[in-house]
Amino acid sequence: MLQFLAMGYGSETQGGTAGMVFMVVWLAVCLAVVAGVWKVFVKAGQPGWGVLVPIYNAYLITRIAQRPAWWLILMFVPLLNVLAAVVLSLDIAKHFGKGPGFGVGLAFLGPIFYPILGFGGAEYDGGDDSHDMMHDMHASMAEDGDQQQAA
Repeated sequence: MLQFLAMGYGSETQGGTAGMVFMVVWLAVCLAVVAGVWKVFVKAGQPGWGVLVPIYNAYLITRIAQRPAWWLILMFVPLLNVLAAVVLSLDIAKHFGKGPGFGVGLAFLGPIFYPILGFGGAEYDGGDDSHDMMHDMHASMAEDGDQQQAA
């Protein structure tokens, strides 16, 4: 009887060891993801520690994507949150000079793509498209005005 109990104890120890190894690997993956998102936040001029604060990090994502703050509310509405996550991810990818495929990767495979974005060479452009469009429009109008005055 004691021999049976000892055998059972040995197999539980092996299962406990496998569980401990899994937990260590899982912790390492989680730390890599947090570090990757932290780097993305810092590249975008936001506080890196914001990744650790639950709702604040979602707000910072809306800022990095250059969407209005009320988009944060969309992230709490079922079904709309998936659409909002995809749009925000596409915007973030665009502002880091990446294509739509990378944005879809950010949305659906974030634990892989955020560290790639954070630790990679991509730089945040930080430009507001509407501001750039208005600036270009004013510059174009000024050039037209200069040409009319010269004539």
